[in-house]
Amino acid sequence: ERERERETERETETDRETERKRQREKDRQRETDRKRERRRETDRERGRERERERETERETETDRETERKRQREKDRQRETDRKRERRRETDRERGRERERER
Repeated sequence: ERERERETERETETDRETERKRQREKDRQRETDRKRERRRETDRERGRERERERETERETETDRETERKRQREKDRQRETDRKRERRRETDRERGRERERER
């Protein structure tokens, strides 16, 4: 009788130990999964950060290009105005020459 009780107690203790091991493994796996997910989230956030940086760089480059185009147009217009003024001056000079010849 006692032997059976001791045997039952040993089996019960073995069952408890098995359950504790199973629970520790489950906890360990849960922690591993949590760390992996946290790492993935960090990686996603870094990816979003890099994308934001690239977007800012693209916007900055677009702004620079727009400014260069604006400056080229301004320079072109200034050159056009300068040529027009030179032509007017030449025309006035010719007019004065003709006037003197008459």
